[in-house]
Amino acid sequence: MFIIPAKDRSWEINGPQVMGIINTTPDSFYSPSRKIEPEEVINKVQEFIKEGVNVIDIGGQSTRPGAVKVEVQEEVDRVIPIVKAIRNSFPDLLISVDTYVNVVAQEALEVGANIINDISCGQYNPTILDTIVKYNAGYIGMHIHESQAEMHTLKPTSVTDILKFFELKKAYLAQKGITHWIVDPGFGFGKSIEDNFKLVSHLQLLKTLDLPILLGVSRKSAIYKTLGVLPADSLNGTTVVNTIGLLNGAQILRVHDVKEARQIIQLLSYMQ
Repeated sequence: MFIIPAKDRSWEINGPQVMGIINTTPDSFYSPSRKIEPEEVINKVQEFIKEGVNVIDIGGQSTRPGAVKVEVQEEVDRVIPIVKAIRNSFPDLLISVDTYVNVVAQEALEVGANIINDISCGQYNPTILDTIVKYNAGYIGMHIHESQAEMHTLKPTSVTDILKFFELKKAYLAQKGITHWIVDPGFGFGKSIEDNFKLVSHLQLLKTLDLPILLGVSRKSAIYKTLGVLPADSLNGTTVVNTIGLLNGAQILRVHDVKEARQIIQLLSYMQ
């Protein structure tokens, strides 16, 4: 079992977990995940809870290929009212905010978020790590290229490369006082389709880090382009990849479709 700090509580990861995605953006690649108004967010969160979600992940800036970077204040304006609304309606629910911007992280933690999901693993906004320590918040760090401009530039990437990246990050974060956190190998970020799938099939190599592994493959282009379908038709492919990920060591599935992810976990529990 892993125990991750989550500000005023702990996140106990004693079995596979499901993280439900809610995007407060007008341009995220999968349109049904876009929820702008607090009322529709609350309705979606209620649905996720009924389906078995463990944590909600709120994003205020799309990081899909080609997305336009928004100003910090715009990201704040998108995220903070949603965090407040969810916290007020669901006081016991774990809330994660998907941001690499320190100002957004600070304000989100101040109004009720528990976890920061940083796609840059502290590279794009290093002071975000000080904020994590200050609030004793949960932290998810993802593998990504060092240059923000090259976030989606394809570079040959093996699981061994990713392991080395996280070994260095683990030592650096420990110096900061962050020892219990979550790694995300960055499926879909700057990796070829082939390297993305090799990552999932060799995910068990990351278990030597002794940190929980989050897998975020939900409806991503490596899946729907390989299948020759649209994101709306890629749930079956997502389910296959998530299943293999769980079998190879993933502890957390970050998904648009909570019910289907929970069904994978339920079925796999009978096969151990």
